[in-house]
Amino acid sequence: MPVRLPRPHRDDVRIAVGGLLAGLILIRLGLYSRSPEDPMSVLDRGWAVLVPLVVTAGCELLRRTRPRAALLIGTVAIVADLVTRGCLATTVMFTDLVYAAVLYGSAASARRIPRITVLLTVLGSVVPFALWRTPSALLIGAGVALVSLVPAGTGWVVRNHRDTAVAERLRAEQTALLAEMDRTQAVTAERARVARELHDMVANHLSAIAIHSTAALSLDDPETSREALAVIRENSVAGLEEMRRLIGILRDGGAEREPAATPTLDGLATLVDSARANGLDVTLDADYESVPAPVELAAYRIVQESLTNALKHADPGGRVAVSLAQRDGVLDIGVTSPYGRRDGPRAPGSGAGLTGMRERVALLGGTFTAGPDGARWTVRALLPVTEGDPA
Repeated sequence: MPVRLPRPHRDDVRIAVGGLLAGLILIRLGLYSRSPEDPMSVLDRGWAVLVPLVVTAGCELLRRTRPRAALLIGTVAIVADLVTRGCLATTVMFTDLVYAAVLYGSAASARRIPRITVLLTVLGSVVPFALWRTPSALLIGAGVALVSLVPAGTGWVVRNHRDTAVAERLRAEQTALLAEMDRTQAVTAERARVARELHDMVANHLSAIAIHSTAALSLDDPETSREALAVIRENSVAGLEEMRRLIGILRDGGAEREPAATPTLDGLATLVDSARANGLDVTLDADYESVPAPVELAAYRIVQESLTNALKHADPGGRVAVSLAQRDGVLDIGVTSPYGRRDGPRAPGSGAGLTGMRERVALLGGTFTAGPDGARWTVRALLPVTEGDPA
């Protein structure tokens, strides 16, 4: 199967055609590199100088697609040009082949070719001077440097600049990608945080509204309905206020609104009183000292969500026990409630509350468990409160 050479770049075609035409013009005008008396001009025939010129011009077509092969063939052509009267266009095109081999060739070629040209320059200076012992012999080394070392060095410098530009562009793209990933993660984390806050702040009131409205509709007792409506109104007002606080957090340029107060463990008593007003029999046993603000907020929300779940699912006559104890650098939170079949009205659950509690604990590096324990449902969270723990 014949090997198909890659199509040359259009700029390479222009270089090849331009070099060939320039060489033909110089030959036509009789402008050669050496005189007939030069001992190097072994072949003093017109056609002899054309062969290296045409071969070198053909190599220019491969300077970008096959730079190594083009340089090897061009080297043979420039050596052949030395035994003719010589053409300046052939020499100029050969320097371009050296430049292109370093610029477009492999990394190994880019390292090897400049070293070879340095060696050739040294040999071209030392050997003639050692043979002829005249300063003019050093001009041969200068000529070798001009034809090989200078274009090779130029190609090496340009290649380094090009590789540096490519590396910088890739680094910029990677930085932009990492920044976009960080932004996406930040947005996702913020959405999860807002979802947790929305659920924890409003679900308790809505659950109480759902349960008491169901009771008011199912019982034909004016006094019970009046009490249920009072609880519904109280929770509606409280839930509306919580929603306003959340909107104040999310609102841009919220200078008009006072910042929403972050719940603290000092508000547990009020939270328990609210749960009692909704019909739960709740006891609170709290023994803790000062804890970091993130831990305090997480503990408050865990108790709040546990009481909400107890209001929705626990037996109405059972007791709910809330306990907080700080020891050995850990805040131990426990909430237990009756677990079993509930005969009275209940509010539907989605499971988002347990997910939110588990996420809060995970963000602080703690442990969380929730599930039935005999006839009771137990929620327990261990939150680190030492300074070295994540917050």
